[in-house]
Amino acid sequence: MTDPDRAEILSADEESEIERQSLPDEGDVERVVIRIRRRLPGRRLDKYLQNRVKHISRTTIQRLIKQGAITVNGKPTKASYEPDAGDVIDLWVPPPEPTDIRGEDIPLDILYEDDHLLAINKQAGIICHPAKPSQGGTIANAVVHHLGRTLATGDDPTRPGIIHRLDKNTTGVMLIAKCEETLWRLSLQFERRTVQKTYVGVVEGEVQLDQDIIDAPLAAHSTIKDRYMVPGKRTLPIVTKQAITQYRVIERFRGFTLVELMPKTGRTHQLRVHMSYIGHPMMGDTTYGGHLFSEKDLTGSGPTEPLIDHQSLHAYRIKFVHPITEKTMELSAPISGRIQHVVDLLRKHRKTT
Repeated sequence: MTDPDRAEILSADEESEIERQSLPDEGDVERVVIRIRRRLPGRRLDKYLQNRVKHISRTTIQRLIKQGAITVNGKPTKASYEPDAGDVIDLWVPPPEPTDIRGEDIPLDILYEDDHLLAINKQAGIICHPAKPSQGGTIANAVVHHLGRTLATGDDPTRPGIIHRLDKNTTGVMLIAKCEETLWRLSLQFERRTVQKTYVGVVEGEVQLDQDIIDAPLAAHSTIKDRYMVPGKRTLPIVTKQAITQYRVIERFRGFTLVELMPKTGRTHQLRVHMSYIGHPMMGDTTYGGHLFSEKDLTGSGPTEPLIDHQSLHAYRIKFVHPITEKTMELSAPISGRIQHVVDLLRKHRKTT
């Protein structure tokens, strides 16, 4: 621990100089002051700080900015701010959290495994990775237990081995990297959109077109946290991201449709928002306009509890190039038992003529 009454110049270059000062009675909380010597055009504050202040993630930096723990010239700022000559950036840096994800004996349905890669059939009700290392009950915890060791993390220690994510209640095939090389090679395939993903789902209503492409940008919901939307023409200017989904009708029933969905981009909640946007929300997806249905609702008799209390969406198939052998691979996961049961009921009681 350094002397709290002395600020130590740790580094200086043509861009800035940095001072660090430990705070008495605050544990490992540290004050960092950065004086910008020249303008940094095109460099966002959050990205700049990620490179200049070690052992702190960009996500944490963005959170600190929102909390007002990072100021520029004594005033609150935004993550997108571009530092200018003469600026003084003041940070209150919290102690680093433990980075090791603990293993937990959570069953995994393994579809494929070799020395480099693991593919599982994810079940509903479990998230992919913890929001912080102390959180448990995730796929990441299960995989650490299965392998008996920690996994590749990339830039985020809370996401060991996680290459891509599925929503908490979306089931199906999911890839996990066992080493850094697999992680960055497969991540690059996802970034370049060369990975082909195919989902199946039950949506409400009878989809008219046999197949189509939904090209509608997504944005964070303007008023509801952790939800997304396709902005309308009257929506105030907000940040949007391109989102493209191709769909194909597999089978129509009275009041429902079994569809195949092929996302061309990988935005959060993309398939759910897009299907709701065209008037056909996923069965059970009450977040985006769907409804809960019981066996009695579908057949006229039987139990009245919901058959599925979340989105009826399953990641059925994924096609990619193996990051080490460079062979093309195609893996699929059997459709969730709940979704299959719904489809069986629809085929028996709601088949269209």
